[in-house]
Amino acid sequence: MESTVSDFRQRFIRFALDHDALKFGQFTLKSGRQSPYFFNAGAFSTGEALGAIGNFYADAILAAGIEFDVLFGPAYKGIPLAAATAIALAERTGKPIPWVFNRKEAKDHGEGGNLVGAPLAGRVLIVDDVITAGTAIRESLQLIAAAGAQAVGVSVMMDRQERGQSDLSAIGELRRDYDLAVINIASLDDLIAFCADRADLAESRGRMEAYRAEYGVRAD
Repeated sequence: MESTVSDFRQRFIRFALDHDALKFGQFTLKSGRQSPYFFNAGAFSTGEALGAIGNFYADAILAAGIEFDVLFGPAYKGIPLAAATAIALAERTGKPIPWVFNRKEAKDHGEGGNLVGAPLAGRVLIVDDVITAGTAIRESLQLIAAAGAQAVGVSVMMDRQERGQSDLSAIGELRRDYDLAVINIASLDDLIAFCADRADLAESRGRMEAYRAEYGVRAD
């Protein structure tokens, strides 16, 4: 059976497994749900891994064909991810890729303010690790709007495709409420497809399909 996962998504899943960022098994989430897999972006903790992750983001962004003027990395996890992505995209396209990040606390000396890097202007693409409740992204959207810029999308590593209190996931709510493009490197559907032709992961695939049936988004 030929995998339906696109090449960069399949390579990312393999990479995440090799770096123990992705694990199959039984895990209790903060929500109390019993998940058949766990994803920890913090496991990508070397320069080599960060460089590779920047290239995976670049793969997803270029495949999406989204137009933007500047990358925004929300403090704190989004800062190195936006930097790595800007480097990868610059190498791929041969164009300077502006990027900017925010401070949690505004600086009251030197250049001051709570933004560092390129001007936060024009069309902004947010780069972050994952979206859980969407709170951090909404805070970024407020900051972007306050600067007079326009958020056009958000790029994340993993979309769990899991609904929250409503039939929509946090990602689905962002699409609905802000008309944002959401670009993911991989999703729960991709994980299931990855396991499809691997006998050693057949049990994990079955558990993920059951999890998707119980908790997956019904409308997104």
